[in-house]
Amino acid sequence: MKKIAIFIIAVATMFYLSLQNLFAADASDAADAGAEEVAGAVADSLQRVDIERVVVTGTRNGTDVRHLPLTVSVVGRQSIEQSMQPSLLPLLSEQVPGLFVTQRGIMGCGVSDGAAGGISLRGLSGGAGRLMVLVDGHPQYMGLFGHPIADACQSFMAEKVEVLRGPASTLYGSNAMGGVVNIVTRKMDREGWATDINAGYGSFNTLQSEVSTRMRFKGFTAVASLSYNRTDGHRKDMGFEQYGGYAKAGYEFSQHWSVRADVNVTHFNASNPGPVTAPLIDARQGVTRGMVSAGVSNEYDKTSGGINIFFNWGRHKINDGHTAAKAPKDYLFNSRDRMYGISVFQSVQLFRGNRLTVGADYYSTDGEAWNRYIRDTYKNGELAFAKGDDDMIVDKREEEIAGYVDFRQHLCRWLTLDAGVRADTHSRVKKIEWIPQAGLSLHLPHDAEIKLSAAKGFRYPTLREMYMFPPKNPDLRPESMWSYELSLQQTLIGGRLTYGVNIFYIDGKNMIVTVPNAAGAAPLNLNTGRIENCGIELSASGRIGRWWSADANYSYLHMKYPVIAAPEHKLYAGVSFMRRRWAVATGVQYIDGLYTSVNPDAQESFVLWNARLSFSATRWLSLWVRGDNLLAQRYEINAGYPMPRATVMGGVKFTF
Repeated sequence: MKKIAIFIIAVATMFYLSLQNLFAADASDAADAGAEEVAGAVADSLQRVDIERVVVTGTRNGTDVRHLPLTVSVVGRQSIEQSMQPSLLPLLSEQVPGLFVTQRGIMGCGVSDGAAGGISLRGLSGGAGRLMVLVDGHPQYMGLFGHPIADACQSFMAEKVEVLRGPASTLYGSNAMGGVVNIVTRKMDREGWATDINAGYGSFNTLQSEVSTRMRFKGFTAVASLSYNRTDGHRKDMGFEQYGGYAKAGYEFSQHWSVRADVNVTHFNASNPGPVTAPLIDARQGVTRGMVSAGVSNEYDKTSGGINIFFNWGRHKINDGHTAAKAPKDYLFNSRDRMYGISVFQSVQLFRGNRLTVGADYYSTDGEAWNRYIRDTYKNGELAFAKGDDDMIVDKREEEIAGYVDFRQHLCRWLTLDAGVRADTHSRVKKIEWIPQAGLSLHLPHDAEIKLSAAKGFRYPTLREMYMFPPKNPDLRPESMWSYELSLQQTLIGGRLTYGVNIFYIDGKNMIVTVPNAAGAAPLNLNTGRIENCGIELSASGRIGRWWSADANYSYLHMKYPVIAAPEHKLYAGVSFMRRRWAVATGVQYIDGLYTSVNPDAQESFVLWNARLSFSATRWLSLWVRGDNLLAQRYEINAGYPMPRATVMGGVKFTF
């Protein structure tokens, strides 16, 4: 009854506001210009595409977000720079309603046991492979485990981040069942050169640094960035060190055709101190992740598209460590994984008010994992593995081939319909997976939009779930879910105020869960889980005069089957001031009903106050300071891993 009441109240509120706007517009129209002139004005407003509203994640080609039935949140470069964070994820956790990211320290998420950086969106976890991270539309995840590597999501490479809140499997296939985080990389829009150097130092011997240069000259563009970050951590044996590099080059042959290529490599070394109740000794990870891609694109008035190829790889070396009561392990975990693919799409306007997009994807994923013995190992008095021996765990390859169609039509000046379907095949699934989505957008006066959508999401089991470690089960079937969403967005006061309301309902089946087996037997992964989530999301942002701006968002999530790292209530409110040489930003985040464990139940609630300050000493030199958790709250996000209390970073930025 509680969730039904929420839906009824939210729906009634949305339609009341929309009807109020419509009636107000009608009265104004009768007094001023008449129905025909107003209809023309509405049409003109739909044709004026605000560059900040153009997104690529919902359609794979630049589209005014107002014409999409899906909800896309955009975090721009200015917000990324103002965060003064080397990682994108803490900023996304603040700015995107319904999205939450786990943390365990001041810097670095790590991998394996005790890792943080798990991304959840509306209760669906990226750690389980149900949320896809893209870089310029290319999937980025560890092939064997099927989840993104959080420490590869770095700020220095991002021009903006688009978060599609809801299933995106029609366009992106498996792993996008809960949504998509698309990192759109840096670019140079004007002729000339620009170089930034940023360095900071602070609590727990933490260092962050970045250098980036961009250029554009007669159609040729290039970007190159390097970063180095490190910390001792706020606990013993919680050090983190990271090296990263990114480069991209492109050339515009003409007004309509262009090519580009890029490469991104990051390596990090992380330590895991273990939970405070059972500290670990010598738990360390060394991880290298890389990506290269290239593409050709075309852009005409009535058609646009492209062909893109990409290759991702990873190399992981992990020592899971041991407690003081146990002997060190005889082996280290090793893995390699690779993913390459090609995506082709073309979007065309067949007739007035229409847009048809047709595309195809081919993905190939393979990897191997093994234990490498670091000392002789005996079983029953006999030598089982000699030092240097490898014990293979898994060595598999799989392919995914799919085609999709998305059809969008403006039926009249105030209504847009969108429908799409994907036919997806997999090398180890014998049948075609059909993934439909549909929605409509109502374009109301006063820049108001009402959207309604229904979309299917799905996910193939990962190699880990099927072939690695005791819960493995090679007979697992794909997961699937349906998501239904109703939303209202409006821009007021000449664009100075924007607000949005979303309500959603998610129903999932065949979810993969680990089930205890018969007494004494190992547990088993089975398709017996369910997801039934519903909630409401609110967001607002606006400018207050010439120098002040404010933004806020709130999300409520009700889960019939609770999961960790998905708070019931998440609220953020922030304000910023920019005048002459000064820039100040501060925000408060409130988290309530956050499960750190579901067996037994353990929930956290906390309030975080963060602040940022920068001063432009000259045209080329800025000084900045960042403070996090300034209320010195004691809290945990990962069970057994207390977060640091108040931390401070300060630094300088050079701009040439």
